[in-house]
Amino acid sequence: MAIADAHCHFFSSGFFAALGREASAPDDAPVALPASLGWDPPGTDEALADRWVAELDRHGVSRAMLIASVPGDEGSVATAVRAHPSRFVGAFMFNPAVPHAEARLDHAFGELNLSTVCLFPAMHHIGPDDAAAVRVFAAAERYGRAVFVHCGLLSIGVRAKLGLANRFDMRHGDPLAVAAIAVRYPDVPVIIPHFGAGFFRATLMAAAAAPNILVDTSSSNSWIKFHPGLTLRDVWSRAIDCLGPTRVLFGTDSSFFPRGWQRPLFDQQTAVLDGLGADSGARAAIFGGNFGRIFPPSVS
Repeated sequence: MAIADAHCHFFSSGFFAALGREASAPDDAPVALPASLGWDPPGTDEALADRWVAELDRHGVSRAMLIASVPGDEGSVATAVRAHPSRFVGAFMFNPAVPHAEARLDHAFGELNLSTVCLFPAMHHIGPDDAAAVRVFAAAERYGRAVFVHCGLLSIGVRAKLGLANRFDMRHGDPLAVAAIAVRYPDVPVIIPHFGAGFFRATLMAAAAAPNILVDTSSSNSWIKFHPGLTLRDVWSRAIDCLGPTRVLFGTDSSFFPRGWQRPLFDQQTAVLDGLGADSGARAAIFGGNFGRIFPPSVS
């Protein structure tokens, strides 16, 4: 069974440099900040990409989506994709309110050949049905790309560890607002991570309204604690019942080294599917087939 991870963060030197500017950290933030967290410095984008390949090889993972995790760091992931086109799909965090947004999308989708734009409505205080966000969907349709929209609870651990403010407004992260736009762009794959991160019922309803919406299974899914009695097994069961296995993407939310790829999450999710008695076809779709359908492999 081919394994493809639809949710990994590429914590590049550019990522740490951006956090350093926000934290008024020294100029050597790409080294100093990871050291302060007990993490390995990322080094060059090429070196980090090579390390990810070695890590995926170690765990038998064939492909992964790498997410540039601050706006403006698209080039780091583009470098990784160019170096290893058969292994990586490139994604990038994007604030729809930035100046010259359409030109920047054209550059990311066109010249950089990135495959997925990632919207964080609660972070950027722009709902997915805002006119600025709608232009992102239009660009994705024009280029044949995917849109990732983080809904529900948003928690960014590295920011909290560095003492950076997280002024998020979850009112903007409503999956039903995503559905209202997704139905207007039916050819655009729309990914809602973490099963909706607490807005699980609304995510299932959104996906029922818009067949182009998929969910990813990434992270510890600790949002379950806000739903008394709900278990991860229940979440998987209901997601598969409502969406079918062809609209569920396996992911881990892996990010930094030396922790690397989060094998325990793969083992946990495999155990859940074992408990549900999922057949080989469902497993193949969730763990790699759906990823390959949305992001056909490239060798150039």
